[in-house]
Parts: sequence; C-alpha cells; structure tokens
Amino acid sequence: MKRIASRVRSAFEERFETRPTHLVRAPGRVNLIGEHTDYSGGFAMPLALEEAVWIALRAREDRRVRLHSLDYGEVCELDLEAPPRAGEGWREYPKAVAWALAQEGRQLAGWEGVVAGDLPQGAGLASSAALQLAVALSFAVVMELDWQPRAFAKLVQRAENEWVGVRCGILDPLASACAVEGHALRIDCRSLAVEPVPLPHDSRLLVLDTATRRDLVDSAYNERRAQCEEIARSFDKAQLRDLSSEELEAGAATLEPVLLRRARHVVGENLRVEAAARAMRAGDSEPLGELMTHSHTSLRDDFEVSSPALDAIVESALAIPGCFGARMTGAGFGGCALALVAASQVEAFTASLPGAYLQRSGLEASILPCTPSRGAECLELRR
Repeated sequence: MKRIASRVRSAFEERFETRPTHLVRAPGRVNLIGEHTDYSGGFAMPLALEEAVWIALRAREDRRVRLHSLDYGEVCELDLEAPPRAGEGWREYPKAVAWALAQEGRQLAGWEGVVAGDLPQGAGLASSAALQLAVALSFAVVMELDWQPRAFAKLVQRAENEWVGVRCGILDPLASACAVEGHALRIDCRSLAVEPVPLPHDSRLLVLDTATRRDLVDSAYNERRAQCEEIARSFDKAQLRDLSSEELEAGAATLEPVLLRRARHVVGENLRVEAAARAMRAGDSEPLGELMTHSHTSLRDDFEVSSPALDAIVESALAIPGCFGARMTGAGFGGCALALVAASQVEAFTASLPGAYLQRSGLEASILPCTPSRGAECLELRR
C-alpha cells in the first residue's frame, strides 16, 4: 500500500479513535493528446497517473459529512439536509458532489473521513476531478450503490459545471474512473466509449511541471467552450466534433479569424488523436511524438491556451536528444507539459531539462515519471 494510503488510514484512526471501514482512491490524469475536444464531443487520449486522491472513511448514523483534509489542515462539514452554497476552495467539491447526487433523487447517507493526495494542485493533472470522484465513490460505498464508472464520471462533470462553475467536459472524471493500468484510453467523448491503447515500449512519458498554476474559473476556459459552440451553430452542427476539415475550409470565409483558428484546432486535434492511436498500436514512438508537438503548436497558436512557461518547457524538452515530442497538457494557461522520451535517454533528459528550462524561463521545473495506472477503486478494510 502506498505511503499516502497508510497516512490517511493512520490519520483517520487518530482523529476518530477507530478504524476506517473503507479506503477509496481516485487517480489524477495526464492527457497524451486530444486537448479541448471533450466539450465538443470529440476524441481524447488520457491516462491515469499513480498519483491520486485517497479517502479513509466510515459511515455515520446521521446525515452529515465530516471530511478532514490533511493537505489543507481544514475540515469540510456538510449537512446533507441542506448543503450550503456559499464558500470557496476545496470544500466546494464535496458539496458539489452531494448536490449532484441529490439532484438525481438519491437519499444521501452521512460519513466521516480523512482525505489527502499526492497530485500537484492546479497543475493541469485533474486534481479537482480526482477529489470529486473520490468523494462520489465514498458516497457510493456508504449508500451501497453499484459503482458505475461512466455514470459517476457524468455526475462529477455535472457537479463541476453547475456547482463549481467550470464548464468542463467529461475527459477528466472519465479518465480517472475508467483508466486501465499500463494503457492510455482512447475516449469518444460523446458516446463515452473507451478503448485501452498500449504505449510504445521503447519510450517513456514524463510530466514536466512548469511551477506555474492557473484557475479555470477565472481563465478563458469557459470562453473557449462558448466559441466552440458558436462555431458549431454557424455550420448547423450539433457539436464541433461533427465538422469535417473539408467543410471547415469550404466555409472558412464565413468565420471571424479568431473563430476559424479555434475551429482548426478542434478539427485537427480530433484527427491527431486517431493518428496517435494508430501509431501507438504500431508501437511507433516517432510519429506519436510528432503528433504531440503539432498539438502543442495548435494549442499555442490556434486555440491560444498555452503560456510563456509552457512554451519554454516544451521548447527546452524538444532541444534535448531522445525527446520524440512534447506538448502542454490539461486546459492550459499554466500547469504541466508532457514529453515522450526514448527509454534509453530518460536519465539524461531528466538531468538536462531543469537547467535548460531555468535558463529560458527563470523558473525551476520538476519532473514526474508517468506510469499509466488503473482507475478509481475502493478497498474494504478488515476490522
């Protein structure tokens, strides 16, 4: 059992003077390719990280939730009869999940727990989705609900959209819920169909943390989604995913320049996901890396969600021998990038990247080895 799992379990025993009955885990994710496509019903290729949010818990007899956060040193106390709306910070995520469950007509049950995670927060690795999915799984445990990964991913998306205020797509919670160990997931974000795709054996993925952070609620994320919806309407399409590259170019003159750039990214990114899946099935790292780099260029120039730090770390990575490709990952505006590096060059790359990035940006990068992990799970503990 990971150290952090033991930590939340021990903290639970110390705070509540009894043992937890269950331990739940929901992983973060990194997106290999397919960025800002999910809310247009498109395709994406995420994978779950070993880093995750863990909750040790047991049921309560009343309809209250009491959740201690070791990361924040704070407590979220929630009256399930009437969850308060006002608030900010991490406490809003348990409230959001409880609200979304209540909206489905569920009779909520109370529980108490201790939560902690080893995911960098605000880094574009889906720490908020992992927290909400872990809370959702905790509710499922005490309410004795069947764990249905897709259904609970949709519930977490609703919580984020309608309570937190970020109009995110399904990518983050679906990746955290459905991930397959050792694989990426090719996701159809409209049908929610998932297909495990193996990674090439001759390369490794490394998460590159720029040491910059973003806040999606205050960023242009919601604006980008609104632009994609406007483009789809202008072409009389249900979603931008339905627009072909030929149709886009034929109607390019009808779009404002900024909307044309947005459309070119989404249409091209969906095609890149499909090409990446073919390269991965063939075990070919070189074209996969090229597609990742093209994705970054599109996110930087057409979708305009990169940042100086993200550009600097991608450029630094690409200049190091053995790097097949690199791109920003996540919603952008800060956070992390992802590099595909030859397995034989990982040590040299890891030694070279921080100095190169420091010289370009003045910031200190950290590197997180990326091992594709399994999705959310619950462990029933022996008494």
